[in-house]
Amino acid sequence: MALTPDDVVTKQFQHVRFKDGFDPDEVDDFLDEIVIEWRKALEENAELKAKLAAYESGEAAAAPAVAEAPAPAPVVQAAPAAEAAPSGSATATAGIIELAQRLHDEHVAEGEAKRNQLIADAENEVNRIRTEAEAKQREETARHERERNTLEARITELRNFERDYRTQLRSYIEGQLRDLDEKSASTDSTPVSAIGL
Repeated sequence: MALTPDDVVTKQFQHVRFKDGFDPDEVDDFLDEIVIEWRKALEENAELKAKLAAYESGEAAAAPAVAEAPAPAPVVQAAPAAEAAPSGSATATAGIIELAQRLHDEHVAEGEAKRNQLIADAENEVNRIRTEAEAKQREETARHERERNTLEARITELRNFERDYRTQLRSYIEGQLRDLDEKSASTDSTPVSAIGL
């Protein structure tokens, strides 16, 4: 696979459930691909530099004696290039690892910020619901208290009415009994012939 810088920039990793960040195996595999491609590029670069140096040294040689001297030169020039390749590869690998680590840290920080925001939103919602419930409870308690006071006043009014009604009924019955007793006493003393019967 020919890896380009755009591939590195646009690479998307799968999110892993129940963990922060990306699937470590997928990230490691991708970094391994990057390292392989970069090593190939560095080896090819070193090889091309050696060929260029050999070509330039071959072109500069005019005599066969001089031509023998440049023969070791490409080897000497190729050796530093070959030696530079691992350090360049290490630098490139370190840069890619640093980039991957930075991306990882950014995603983790973004995830933590989102988590904190969700928790804050949930806490605000809980506080809002609790406040509304407490206000509703106070309102219902006040309404029930008003209803209770109204019912207690009505009960007191009905008890007073009952007491007054019993008193009036008793007075009326007692008055009727007195009248009946008076009439019966007056009828006992009056002869039947005087009444007209």
